[in-house]
Amino acid sequence: MRPGDYRCFIGQAENCGSGTRLATLGRAFTIARPKLARVMRKSLIAANWKCHGSLLMVDDFANALTHHTMADVVVFPPAVFVERFANQALNTVDCGVQDIGVAESGAYTGEVAGEMAREAGAKWVIIGHSERRNDQQESDELIAQKLLAATRAELRPILCVGETQSQREAGDALAVVEQQLLSAVAKLDVSQISIGAVAYEPVWAIGTGLTATPQQAQDMHKGIRELLRQIDERTADETRIIYGGSVKADNAASLFSQPDIDGALVGGASLQLDTFMGIIAAA
Repeated sequence: MRPGDYRCFIGQAENCGSGTRLATLGRAFTIARPKLARVMRKSLIAANWKCHGSLLMVDDFANALTHHTMADVVVFPPAVFVERFANQALNTVDCGVQDIGVAESGAYTGEVAGEMAREAGAKWVIIGHSERRNDQQESDELIAQKLLAATRAELRPILCVGETQSQREAGDALAVVEQQLLSAVAKLDVSQISIGAVAYEPVWAIGTGLTATPQQAQDMHKGIRELLRQIDERTADETRIIYGGSVKADNAASLFSQPDIDGALVGGASLQLDTFMGIIAAA
């Protein structure tokens, strides 16, 4: 019922801020406007070390990082350090692998199966990072298979999506991200994506000197959430969408203040412990 409809039944109504004040038969009462429930999503701060790190670095981070009440913290060291990190950081922060293979086992030199990663202590996996899409030429089809393999291995996936500078300048940013997102989830129940996260990586803002403003990031995150909402309302509300475009301690708070930015996938800034802890503190 619209506010104006009250006059059809009561005869007099006045707006009183928190609701509608109705006067009838010498009495007045207030019907409160319905409040829209705000879905609370715990922040996710993920450190992607890429091809960096050492046993000493693993020990330093694992011993310094502690459970954070406002954010889930996950570290993605190179695969050879996962077991060491998982054992050192037991019950404080999670760790994950930066990629997995599709097969559960077999003659696939250099591949690591999801089940192997989980047995080593990984709980998370990054799927479809822009560097693998570009450098290793990973296709949307392969990324969809890896996402399915991650869920089969009971790993929590961070699915990466994002457009290049030329795609953004052509006005195709959201269309590119839509194609990446929908093709990735095509092989699984879309609700499974909410156990992990979606990471928006504006490729044009990574290592180029260009920077996405908090509003630009928010606009894309909102667009991604609306794409998910077209498939499933609950998944859209529950899925954490994190930002992966050159997050630093000095811009983290402004990014995290946006309503659809639920954390960050941090690259270079995650290699310095103090800097990374500053980003966590901003969550």
